[in-house]
Amino acid sequence: MSDGKNVSSMNPAEESALWDAIGAGDDESREKIIMAYRPMVFWLAKKFRAPYNSYADLIQEGMIGLISAVDNFDVSRSNRFITYAYYKVRGRMANFLQRSEAKAPKPVEDEFLERMDSFEADIDNMEWRLAIKEGFEQLPAREKEIISSLIIEGRRAAEVAIEHGVGVSHIYRLQRRAISRLRSWFARGDVTSGA
Repeated sequence: MSDGKNVSSMNPAEESALWDAIGAGDDESREKIIMAYRPMVFWLAKKFRAPYNSYADLIQEGMIGLISAVDNFDVSRSNRFITYAYYKVRGRMANFLQRSEAKAPKPVEDEFLERMDSFEADIDNMEWRLAIKEGFEQLPAREKEIISSLIIEGRRAAEVAIEHGVGVSHIYRLQRRAISRLRSWFARGDVTSGA
C-alpha cells in the first residue's frame, strides 16, 4: 500500500459501519477512516511535479484536506467518499503550490481516471470517465477552455494568459471558479451513478 494505489482494504460494509460510528462521535472510527485513505494523499502528491523541498509540506496540506473531507463528509447524500476526498485533497495541494510557487503543477487527470478502479474495487472506470466528461460539459465556454488548456493540455498559466490577453491571476480565478462549479456539481449528486 506504500504506492498509494490501494486506498482502503476495508470492504464497503466495514467502511459504512465506521461512518455510522463517526456520526455518533466515535474518534477511533474517524482515525481509522483517515488512516485508510492516507495513501491517496501520498499518491496524489507524487502526481504533482513539486520540488523535493516542498514535498513534506505538500503531504501536510493533503492530510489537512483529507481530515477536512472526513469531518465534513455528509453520508446522507449517498455520494462516494473517495470522490469528495479526492477533490478536497487535490484542491488543498494545488492551492498550496499556487501560494508557494505561483504556479501549480497539475496531476495527470487521465492517469487518475485510468487507475481509479485500483482505489476502490466497486468503481467502474467508464462511469468515472462519463461523470468527469459530463461535469466538464456543464462549464461555461470560457471556463471550459481554461480548464482544457491548463489541465488537459498541461499548458502553463502564463502562456494561456498571454494568449487571452489577461493576467495570470485572472486565469487562476477562472480555474478556481470552474473547479468550484465542478465540486458543487459533484456534491449535488448530479454525477452518473449506479444508484
